Amino acid sequence: MTPTPEEAFEILKQYNEGDFHLKHGRIVGDCMRWFAQDLGYGEEADFWQAVGILHDLDFERYPDQHCLKSQEIMREMGLDERIIRATASHGYGITVDIQPQHDMEKVLFAADELTGLIGAVAVMRPSKSVEDLEVKSVKKKFKDKRFAAGCDRDVIQRGAEMLGWDLDFLIDKTIQAMRSSDAVD
Repeated sequence: MTPTPEEAFEILKQYNEGDFHLKHGRIVGDCMRWFAQDLGYGEEADFWQAVGILHDLDFERYPDQHCLKSQEIMREMGLDERIIRATASHGYGITVDIQPQHDMEKVLFAADELTGLIGAVAVMRPSKSVEDLEVKSVKKKFKDKRFAAGCDRDVIQRGAEMLGWDLDFLIDKTIQAMRSSDAVD
């Protein structure tokens, strides 16, 4: 089964109650939809969005089994194996050995952590918005390991490298993607 983005969000709500995780799922889903369209995969935009929404399905309930338990849950639900693989691949080198292969998987790997960092930078600004956020502001905070310390800079950098992009390009694209999301404050 391949869920629509709306169905994916309902599945996410079955395993996540906290506003943070629900909002993060929506933001990453919206970003994945934007990237699908930007990279020429527009006909797969719903699929990319569903993957983004579901990527942290197991994190709230099973943080120690992140990207492992979700595979089990999704298989029990009969979800498409491509969704299972894609969502699990964002834990590559952390909790799983499923290396991102497809552009969608690489974008998810790179953008997941980066959306958190960009969101943290945005709320520190007078506007509290991504609308006027610039790459240089994110880069400055990227270098400060104490700022948004939970956002793994190595994962972001490895994701950019997987995509063949420099860090500035990835940050710029992810800011644009976040601007497309209604879930971003």
